[in-house]
Amino acid sequence: MAKRIKVGVVGCGYWGPNLIRNFRSLPDCNLKMMCDVSEPRLAHLKTIYPEVEGATSYDHMLNGVGLDAVIIATSVKFHFPMARASLLAGKHTFIEKPMAASSGECEELIDIARKQGAVLMVGHTFLYSPAVRKIKEIVQSGDLGEIRYICARRLNLGLFQKDINVAWDLAPHDIAIILHIMEQKAVSINCKGSAHITPGVEDVTTMWLNFPGNRSAIIHNSWLDPRKVREMTIVGSKRMIVYDDVSPLEKIRVFDARVERPPHYDTFAEFQYSYHHGDVHVPYLKQEEPLKMECQHFLDCINQGATPLTDGKQGLELIRILEASSQSLKLGGASVNLSERSRVPAAGFRRTADIQLAAV
Repeated sequence: MAKRIKVGVVGCGYWGPNLIRNFRSLPDCNLKMMCDVSEPRLAHLKTIYPEVEGATSYDHMLNGVGLDAVIIATSVKFHFPMARASLLAGKHTFIEKPMAASSGECEELIDIARKQGAVLMVGHTFLYSPAVRKIKEIVQSGDLGEIRYICARRLNLGLFQKDINVAWDLAPHDIAIILHIMEQKAVSINCKGSAHITPGVEDVTTMWLNFPGNRSAIIHNSWLDPRKVREMTIVGSKRMIVYDDVSPLEKIRVFDARVERPPHYDTFAEFQYSYHHGDVHVPYLKQEEPLKMECQHFLDCINQGATPLTDGKQGLELIRILEASSQSLKLGGASVNLSERSRVPAAGFRRTADIQLAAV
């Protein structure tokens, strides 16, 4: 029988309550503490979960209640100092995306987790969704043929951030999915964007990732679009997938469509035959909450001593891409080689040394 793991969640604002709800529902989790600087917020959550202790002191959470694991759902600027403190205290640590503000911080957390023998996991929730798991299954089966490119759009009106740009806010979801599907590291990146609302903080960006084998991925993000769009198109040599996460029923559609260049042709009509249009298939998806699957996976990894699907190395690779996107933005969209790139923090990030951990 799996051990009941004593868990605490720090950060009870936008996303933290969803983590609290899911961890509390799992049979092998003992949710012992909720931590936040806002006493009114804690008081509200106590009315929903009266058996869970609330605290405004992160130090008390780490050292005063005997936790096995800590869940960090605070602003990105606090991810590194809080995760570092958690790991050094011997706690298994789950960090919401993005993992940290720089690849150097990610590397330090990975090293500490290894030395402490602790599970370090990053919250790339979409990789645990039935839709992405099904896409991965279809790609691995070879049904799409060779992947040629992936195009992702993640757009909405707000929520505007002040410490990170829209690429750091929205692109991590799609970058994580793309890396998961491609099973390769990107070799270079171009990124262009504009800041319309907050000077110096881009609210519209377009990112181009180049992969080995002439494969690529395009990611368009915006806080200024009138509609909520969560769409990804995966173009293969045999078939294509359109993944629409906003769709309530048909999240995945597989198109039996492709373009084949004929070996020779004499007329335009003959050239048209190279376009193949077949049926559209809608795979069945089991209805499961991705966040619940992700939380359970974290507990399973602790109990089994396993490496998470979204471990620190996955989080690091994503941050390397985001850093390169910031560098490319500053260079007006010039290509940045990911193997030769110098580390550049995200625009708008405060230095970790300037953050007062006691304030959290």
